[in-house]
Amino acid sequence: MGSRDDARSQQITDVLSDAFADLLHSDPHGFRTKFRKMAADPFAFFRGSACLFSADVAEIDDPWADERTSRVWIHGDLHVENFGTYMNDEGFLVFDVNDFDEAYLGHFSWDLRRFCASLALMCWQKALPEDDVRELAAIYLRSYLEQVRRYGETEDDLGEFSLRLDNTEGPSHAVLQAARAQTRIAMLESMTVVDDYERRFVDGDRTRHLNAAERSQVLAAFSRYLETIPEAKRFSQPVFYDVKDVVASTGFGIGSAGLPAYNVLIEGFNQALENDIVLAMKQGNRPALSRVVADDRLEGFFENDGHRTVVSQRALQAHADRLLGWTTIDGTGFVVSELSPYELDLEWSDVTEPDEMAPLLADLGRATAKVHCASDEDSDEQLVDFQTEEAIVAVIGDREDEFVQEMVDFAVAYAETARRDHALFVDAFRAGEVAGLSAT
Repeated sequence: MGSRDDARSQQITDVLSDAFADLLHSDPHGFRTKFRKMAADPFAFFRGSACLFSADVAEIDDPWADERTSRVWIHGDLHVENFGTYMNDEGFLVFDVNDFDEAYLGHFSWDLRRFCASLALMCWQKALPEDDVRELAAIYLRSYLEQVRRYGETEDDLGEFSLRLDNTEGPSHAVLQAARAQTRIAMLESMTVVDDYERRFVDGDRTRHLNAAERSQVLAAFSRYLETIPEAKRFSQPVFYDVKDVVASTGFGIGSAGLPAYNVLIEGFNQALENDIVLAMKQGNRPALSRVVADDRLEGFFENDGHRTVVSQRALQAHADRLLGWTTIDGTGFVVSELSPYELDLEWSDVTEPDEMAPLLADLGRATAKVHCASDEDSDEQLVDFQTEEAIVAVIGDREDEFVQEMVDFAVAYAETARRDHALFVDAFRAGEVAGLSAT
């Protein structure tokens, strides 16, 4: 390698080692698995290295960041695979952004840069020409800006806007239909058994029952969680939150290696066995953006990363999960949310041609505008005391073409960087150069 590659390789390993130091120490096996998944291809590497992307964009002189647009709620890890379905608190199936573990305050453009770079990477892996990549990224960005302007120009309650069964088509509609066909009982039967007329979890490769001390600790944490559910979202049935079983769990995805997690089975709406509900209690992790965003208002605002994740999700997701809340175990923050049968991720494997991708990307642009501009009614707005859509419209002004061009140029260039970074990462990992972790 040349000196430039040597320097970049060192930067990659330094950033990854710093971001994951505690977890590398606590679960080296889990992180070997994570890093092997990241080594599979450039997109997998990009997905697993939000910390590196954050470090890179923080060094950019961002022409679209001013006093307001540099400190709005953003997703923090927006890429083409972080979209899917959920059942909102009004009972509608919604196609939207998902996975808010990295959410934080930052430049609104950082989300758009990361999404478009991921799109360019995915399109490269689908062997699409660069001209097609640029056109598709522009469709996403212009759809985003159009929806942001709608928020700023109408007095209608666009917080009610969402991508649903009645206003979507193509791949986004297909994933909504697939989610609608899911059933709670099927999910329960895949995770539990009924023994002596009572449902309980089964032990398996990814779950284990707890000893008495650990179970007591988790049940105490569950009681604390109940206090974080907004009054308007609490279910009134006396039996609803009764705990039936608890297990430790693993397997929440590439971004959660090394993080403790539990599944909690509760009674639900009534004592019928088909209505039991599974809650996931997952340890919060420090977001990558917190390492590069300097904002005095954030010091001490979040009690822990469980609290931060929940506050962020409510700020980014209209009609958030009624069961969303947070708790602590040994002083560490955990996020609690429903493990829902109606959550399905967008699948890109069969979306291969530009004419198929274009309408989907228009939907994703609208969905991104929604998370930036429309919050849940129970969100905490203390940190952002202005209308995000007004701030974005003001900074863009009449320079939409310039904005789109700059975002697209960045995305194409960064996708090339990510492909080189992937190769450097694989070589460094194989050589045992990631601090605290060997490849064997």
